[in-house]
Amino acid sequence: FAKRKPHQLSGGQRQRVALARSVAKRPKVLLLDEPLGALDKKLREETQFELMDLQQELGLTFLVVTHDQEEAMTMADRIAIMDRGEVMQVATPAEVYEAPASRFVADFVGTVNLFEGKVANRDKDIATIEGDTLNIRTRNAGEAQQGQKAWFAIRPEKIKVSSKRPANAEYNAAEGEIWDIAYLGDMTVYHVKLSDGRVIKTSSVNSARVIKDPLTWHDRAWISFASDAGVVLTS
Repeated sequence: FAKRKPHQLSGGQRQRVALARSVAKRPKVLLLDEPLGALDKKLREETQFELMDLQQELGLTFLVVTHDQEEAMTMADRIAIMDRGEVMQVATPAEVYEAPASRFVADFVGTVNLFEGKVANRDKDIATIEGDTLNIRTRNAGEAQQGQKAWFAIRPEKIKVSSKRPANAEYNAAEGEIWDIAYLGDMTVYHVKLSDGRVIKTSSVNSARVIKDPLTWHDRAWISFASDAGVVLTS
């Protein structure tokens, strides 16, 4: 690219030239402010892995500022979530996603369903939360205490959706109506409307090429999840 003018380079080529100039002096810390924002989706995904490989090879510390959650989850060893200038949580991508510190973090990173209720019983790490549409029994009670208001946070992929009533529907299950469906190739997203009007988001991996008797719009369906599928939040 040495003999080309900047306007003769593609977005990806300009990014590579800028990065090469930045690392030439081997800085201890390299600040990348929205480094992939100008790239299309496919090139952005490829460049994410290139940056990861480069960081490992050179042993540099990259400080990446981004609004792209997927970019942050892919590239970072540790993520800091900020709200109005205040750090809400600093943790690994997996910890931020699976064990968010608050409702804000849970809702900010990825998609989440939040069930509000009251902690009716607490026994060691097991808690029972009573809500308007379903009762929840969970093994991830966190700091929630008996009698306290709490929210159960669970990701869409942790929720099973089926036309059949679960064997034990007393806890962690509710009946609703298929409200929306989005087929994404590798997975299918279902929005299930419960009796109180709220819509629960679920996603299922399409592991089979052909699904027998697939759910469709306005079918009655049950959502259910395991006791360790989500976490209890108190703020």
